[in-house]
Amino acid sequence: MINETMYGLGSRRSVIREIFEYGNRRRAEIGADKVFDFSLGNPSVPAPREVEEAILDLVKNSDPIALHGYTSAQGDAGVRRAIAADLNARYATNISPDSIYMTCGAAASLCIILKALNASSADEYITFTPFFPEYRVFVEAAGGRLVPVASDPADFQIDLEAFEKAITPNTKAVIVNSPNNPSGVVFTPEKLKAACALMEKKSKEYGHPIYLISDEPYRELVYDGKEVPFLVNYYDNTVICYSFSKSLSLPGERIGYIALSNKLEDERRVYAAVCGAGRALGYVCAPSMMQRVVVKCLGKTADTSVYKTNRDLLYNALTAYGYTCIYPDGAFYLFVKSPEADANAFCLKAREQELLLVPADDFGTPGFVRIAYCVSTEQIQNALPAFQKLMESYQ
Repeated sequence: MINETMYGLGSRRSVIREIFEYGNRRRAEIGADKVFDFSLGNPSVPAPREVEEAILDLVKNSDPIALHGYTSAQGDAGVRRAIAADLNARYATNISPDSIYMTCGAAASLCIILKALNASSADEYITFTPFFPEYRVFVEAAGGRLVPVASDPADFQIDLEAFEKAITPNTKAVIVNSPNNPSGVVFTPEKLKAACALMEKKSKEYGHPIYLISDEPYRELVYDGKEVPFLVNYYDNTVICYSFSKSLSLPGERIGYIALSNKLEDERRVYAAVCGAGRALGYVCAPSMMQRVVVKCLGKTADTSVYKTNRDLLYNALTAYGYTCIYPDGAFYLFVKSPEADANAFCLKAREQELLLVPADDFGTPGFVRIAYCVSTEQIQNALPAFQKLMESYQ
């Protein structure tokens, strides 16, 4: 016998991956230039030159045994000191290096913190729609239950009334993703402060902390001077789950970290549980060389200006064609209302134009689709007639 839950996860890819694999088959059949694949959130700009320079310097000038050997289970001490110092300098915080745990990206960070916090099958984790579908997988694998809360349908900001109703004595944590995948929405400081105030009130009412887990792979991907609040400064019981995948265009290198607020209730016990969860899951010693690479690139980002160019081009064109789109202030996704109620049917119809879009049912928002515009500007320009023809078929 095998674990049937794991079999189910392994035998059926996520909807995003299914569409991506379909795109691979179509590219082989008719040519890559004829397929307009907007399925996968894979950065399309190169890593900054500092990444290459760091790799070359480390390979040429480091002891290879040390460079490729194990670090401490929670990450190299010097790397953790540098990350803590960088965060504290940028956000006026007081995070300790001994509260940083290096990980294989944000997904590992989330799995570790959920494993560390979850105490029983009654534990609930609130998140706001639309949400990254793997949240459900990660939460349920840790033994908890995901509780999606519908956001305000007008702008996909937090619906505070719905949020308050969803908090129960079983609420263990709230997962926030801003800038958001799949909507590109950046939660406003006002909404976040109000949400944190509700969490503080309910924590006191129920006699236990409600943790705030901030999933931050898109922290630096914002446009037009938009502010992304650093939630450690808004709420004491905050855990940061960060990835360098998007900021440095290194998704395949799987490198990130967990950072605990120095004001976190029972912080030392929580950190010990993080270390224990990393051990239990086999997530000890994040990739050694990449730890040392990213620490040489703190504060640097890839040139993400093309994403803004793509956003403006795609948003302006699609709204002119008659699509209803949520304006994205960050990340590299456009969230579009399907012209028909069934977004899956719409996405199948889009395939007739070789447009590969992701229905948002698994994101907790039926009737919408996600378009990942982290592609070449040329692809978007070439795809616009197909988008126009698709909309005309509904008019």
